[in-house]
Amino acid sequence: MTLSLESIAVPDIHPDAPLSFRKARLSDIDAIHELIGYWAARGLMLVRSKALLAETIRDFHLVLAEPHEGRPGGLGGVCGLHMLAPDLAEVRGLAIHPNMQGRGLGKQLVAACEAEARAIDLPALFAWTYQQGFFEKCGFTRIEKTNLHPKVWSECQRCAFFENCNEIAMYRELR
Repeated sequence: MTLSLESIAVPDIHPDAPLSFRKARLSDIDAIHELIGYWAARGLMLVRSKALLAETIRDFHLVLAEPHEGRPGGLGGVCGLHMLAPDLAEVRGLAIHPNMQGRGLGKQLVAACEAEARAIDLPALFAWTYQQGFFEKCGFTRIEKTNLHPKVWSECQRCAFFENCNEIAMYRELR
C-alpha cells in the first residue's frame, strides 16, 4: 500500500488562536509529517519521511496554536536548522498551516533558526526553496547551485529529484 499525498489534510485550527513557540519533540513527528506532507502534495516542498523526521527532530522549531473558539489547537508551523558542516547549516522543512498564513510565522521561525545558528557561531545559512521572495525578505540572496558547499550535494543525492532539481538555492552570511 502506498500513501497518496493528495489524501493528506491538516486539522482545522483557528487563524487567531494564541500561539506558543518551542523546540520539537518526538511526539510531534506525526503532526510535522502531516503539515509538510500537506504542502508537498501541492508541489510546494519536498516530503520528509517519519524516519528522517525522527533522526533530525532536534533540528526543528515549532509554533503551536492553542485551542480557540471551539476549535482544537495544533501545529501552526515548523522550520528546521540542519547542520551540514562547521561553516554551514540548512534552513529546511519550513511549513506554515494554511489557516495561519499571513501572520509572520514563517519569518519568526526562520529568525529562530538564525538565532540558534548565531548562538553557536555558525557563519552562514542556506535554503532550498520554491519561495525565493520569502527568503529574500528574510535576508537571503539567490546563489547558483554550483556554488554550494560539497556537503550539500551529499545530502541531495538522497533526494528523489536529485537528477531534476528545480529548487532555488538561497544563502545568507551571518558574520
